[in-house]
Amino acid sequence: MKASLKNKAFLALGVSSMAITGCSSMGGSSLPNAPSIPYQQQASEEYIIGPLDKIRIFVWRNEELGGTVQVRPDGRVTTPLITDMPAAGKTATMLAQDIKLQLSQYINDPIVSVIVMEFAATNNQQIRIAGAGVGKPASVPYRANMTLLDAITAVGGISEYAAGNKARLQRVDRETGRMQEYSLRINDLLRRGDTKANIMLQPGDVIIIPESMF
Repeated sequence: MKASLKNKAFLALGVSSMAITGCSSMGGSSLPNAPSIPYQQQASEEYIIGPLDKIRIFVWRNEELGGTVQVRPDGRVTTPLITDMPAAGKTATMLAQDIKLQLSQYINDPIVSVIVMEFAATNNQQIRIAGAGVGKPASVPYRANMTLLDAITAVGGISEYAAGNKARLQRVDRETGRMQEYSLRINDLLRRGDTKANIMLQPGDVIIIPESMF
């Protein structure tokens, strides 16, 4: 009888331990850590052209068909031989391919390249940082392979009264469209040099840093 009771108690303790472990993993952050290898060795996410961005269009051996243009507020551009070409929402490579297709009606196998010269950075291409821990809200243009440390450095760091380890990151899931929230450990990153607290960011991320109550 005593052995049976002991086994039951052990089994109950094991189930309880599994439940606690499961809750902990669900409550923790699943954000990817920033890798330690140089960023130039990694594939990067291409910038998405937005309204008011300034782009340079180059057509090999036909320079008069290109030039530097600004994407209009409606997201379109106009160049010689091409009127109202949609540009916003495309990468430079995608836009170059679309321009090439249009010019193929007039030129045999045109070679087209597009370079983004100036970034207007609409909200879905920015990292926004807010909360009492940063004084006033700020936005920085997203760039490929941007990390939490990059964003915090770009806004001049956090205030001495910021509760960095209580900071949160809000991100819209690209597949479901739902807002997700993750915990951040900015104090550990900045003051202890904990590289595991440095995470990769995505365009449109919002970082909220509260102020410490004491």
